[in-house]
Amino acid sequence: MVDKNNFSFSDLEQWLNDRRVTEIECLVPDLTGVARGKILPREKFTEDRGMRLPEAIVAIGVTGEFPDEGPYYDVIHATDRDMHLRPDPSTVRIVPWAVDPTAQVIHDCFDRDGNMIPYAPRSVLRRICDLYAAEGWNPVVAPELEFYLVERNSDPNTPLRPPKGRSGRAETSRQAYSIDAVNEFDPLFEDIYAYCEQMELNVDTLIHEVGAGQMEINFFHDHPLGLADEVFFFKRTIRETALRHEMYATFMAKPMANEPGSAMHVHQSVVHSGSGQNIFSNPDGTPSKEFYWYIGGLQKYTPAAMALFAPYVNSYRRLARSMSAPINIQWGTDNRTVGIRSPVATPSARRIENRVIGADANPYVALAATLACGYLGMKNRIEPSPECKGDAYLSEYQLPRSLSEALGWLSDEKDLHDVLGKEFITVYSEIKEIEHDEFMKVISPWEREHLLLHV
Repeated sequence: MVDKNNFSFSDLEQWLNDRRVTEIECLVPDLTGVARGKILPREKFTEDRGMRLPEAIVAIGVTGEFPDEGPYYDVIHATDRDMHLRPDPSTVRIVPWAVDPTAQVIHDCFDRDGNMIPYAPRSVLRRICDLYAAEGWNPVVAPELEFYLVERNSDPNTPLRPPKGRSGRAETSRQAYSIDAVNEFDPLFEDIYAYCEQMELNVDTLIHEVGAGQMEINFFHDHPLGLADEVFFFKRTIRETALRHEMYATFMAKPMANEPGSAMHVHQSVVHSGSGQNIFSNPDGTPSKEFYWYIGGLQKYTPAAMALFAPYVNSYRRLARSMSAPINIQWGTDNRTVGIRSPVATPSARRIENRVIGADANPYVALAATLACGYLGMKNRIEPSPECKGDAYLSEYQLPRSLSEALGWLSDEKDLHDVLGKEFITVYSEIKEIEHDEFMKVISPWEREHLLLHV
């Protein structure tokens, strides 16, 4: 595997030459996590080494709509100006399912004066990583990403169902950690692992999660920006692979009514940039003040960050007491009922797991937000509440119950605005308001079932 962390443009050109690449997919992750951009011939990519797109392209909601007016246009120019895209050589990957030799490269977004576009997801995560670097800290993360395999379904009015495996039967019961249940989809996962190997994605273990057709993939720990890129690539890869096996892969937080939701649990720690020592542990191996302050920051700011961790109306269906998902910001050691878990680990590996984040979250935005909460906790020396040693599901809800409520909490938390960037919060919030308004125009089957003739 080639180490691309310090790739220059000349290294990139050599990499493309070695693989006889003829086309480049120039990608930009938008606020939803969708891959926007252009496909260029190799010669055009080499000549231009970048491209232009309208500023608003990274600021589109999941419905594809833009606001008609309002604060959105205090940030994004109403004349629809160009932003200038620069490839990040370290992100180059082969496109394993392409017919012709094709590479994909993630780009960063700049204005015409060379300033980073502040509301682009990658820019927001870079901003947070820079704040850590200024303190002599290096954040380290490891996501655990859950998803469902479902039967192909072209009718959005039809409920989703688990797909049929090699046996010709669909799962009808919970199969947590079942090896045989994973083996039902061996042909699919063989392709996924082959594609991940060709793309040099650092995926670790694969397990069957609790739900019917629900899987989880774990990533090795690394720098947040590189891992956000890998999650972005992985989501794209697994959706493509599932289609080739006549099924869908979905990262919806709650795709099926009677099954658990899907999360993106994020393990996080911080090391000294120079010594590489984990700052969550004292020299004698005990938890440090920074460890507790980081937890305190997550407890204080996570409720306001929920619109970033749970970005859609569907996200809040997952966060229910009976669905194995957190309902509060209690913390505890080796306790999976809490929102903030400290796994049992050696002092050098001491870390904190944020279990609130949904699988539907944009990886760049989610990692930026959880690191921002911890950063504020350490900077402001916020003490956590006492450790929860019992069942946190017996405690009260401490998180917003809907996207609308979450956006209100985010609007009121100015500390998060300061560290994540006011421009980003403005654009993100306006887009989410549009999505919520669109959802409220839809009349659900539940309303027709229970209200049509009864009220």
